[in-house]
Amino acid sequence: MSVQLCPTTIKKANDFVEKWHRHSGRTSVDSGRWAIGCYSGDVIVGVAIVGNPVSRLLTDGWTAEVLRVCVLPDAPKNSCSLLYGACWRAWRAMGGARMVTYTLQKENGASLRAVGWTPNAVKGGQWDRPNRPRKHQDIYLEEKYRWEIGEKRTDAPPIVHAKLIQDDLFGDTEAEASK
Repeated sequence: MSVQLCPTTIKKANDFVEKWHRHSGRTSVDSGRWAIGCYSGDVIVGVAIVGNPVSRLLTDGWTAEVLRVCVLPDAPKNSCSLLYGACWRAWRAMGGARMVTYTLQKENGASLRAVGWTPNAVKGGQWDRPNRPRKHQDIYLEEKYRWEIGEKRTDAPPIVHAKLIQDDLFGDTEAEASK
């Protein structure tokens, strides 16, 4: 049976992840930029959640991170590749330049390789910091591969100044509010 993409909400995707992911739970505070699903017949068989990079060093405005990909145990072959590929195409369509994700070293990354991602670094260890305590999960201690697609940009993304939004797009809202 074929697999097709479908829109979904971050909350629904996190509900799916909570029930079906092998080792990770929901994203932190149900966060993310967007989520996408895939279905076969009339059943959702997988989801992906994309957000800002967890690592502050990768948060440059051009990079997004696939935070979770989760498929049913009996999902059709290539469901993960379909989701990773769709995430990258969507991010590129929004002007994004690079996307990252992480896999455990015991995972082979075939679904990432199939759609052009490459392993870039080995990461691991505790994410807890004195000023940023994390809820401990054993998975945080395992080493992971960081996978990437696209190119790192060194220029800053354009910034929309608040004054331009207020005056040019919506009129002088302060003057209107004082009437």
